[in-house]
Amino acid sequence: MDTSDFRNRIAVVTGGAQGIGGAVATELAHHGARVAIWDMDKELASKAAATLGNGAIAVPCDLGDWASVQAAHKQTVDALGEADILVNSAGIAGSNAPLADYPVEEFQQIVAINLTGTFLVNKAVVPGMRAKGYGRIVNIASVAGKEGNPNASAYSASKAGVIGLTKSLGKELADMDIAVNCVTPAAARTRIFDQMKQEHIDYMLSKIPRGRFLELGEAAAMILWLCSKENSFTTGAAFDLSGGRATY
Repeated sequence: MDTSDFRNRIAVVTGGAQGIGGAVATELAHHGARVAIWDMDKELASKAAATLGNGAIAVPCDLGDWASVQAAHKQTVDALGEADILVNSAGIAGSNAPLADYPVEEFQQIVAINLTGTFLVNKAVVPGMRAKGYGRIVNIASVAGKEGNPNASAYSASKAGVIGLTKSLGKELADMDIAVNCVTPAAARTRIFDQMKQEHIDYMLSKIPRGRFLELGEAAAMILWLCSKENSFTTGAAFDLSGGRATY
């Protein structure tokens, strides 16, 4: 892959202070992109942006709040310009419980951040890409959105929604040089594990034929290609990162 096409590209990475988003932000900056990290944790995002260099900025953002997303977008445009690249990596897993016992408020919160938040960020960034006539969007879904995980109905449903949203938006923008795709990773060892019971972590590992969790660098490598100019034809697709768990 010719990574030189990231030079002078402007990238928004939600949840870019850590985890998969952090790995992607690091690679984008390393290859010349100017990165805006949108994250709830302002302090952590500021430290990450300082580490990235190349004009990276940290932008506080509550993805579930439209006014906050609009403010983050304005701050980014004022500092860097309209985004060429968007990677939606921010998300929460929530607790593990049977659907009948799942707290209604927590279900709503997970959907608000994982699905509605993805919608809001796309809604904010897409008009600028349309004006430029160029864009690359990668929404981070999950293999749970394909197959469903027991005792994780909120997370599974929210990530299934991200897949559907990606397919819809990809078709809306298919007549332009704007690619909209998602990835469906198996679990990687990030702070999201802190929200899960050990039995649920063990269940996820048992379902991965490769016999291990996803490495952040492996996720970043696939996502970086999806963000590149070379990804000029595929759109509205779900790229699998499940280690063989899902083969579709």
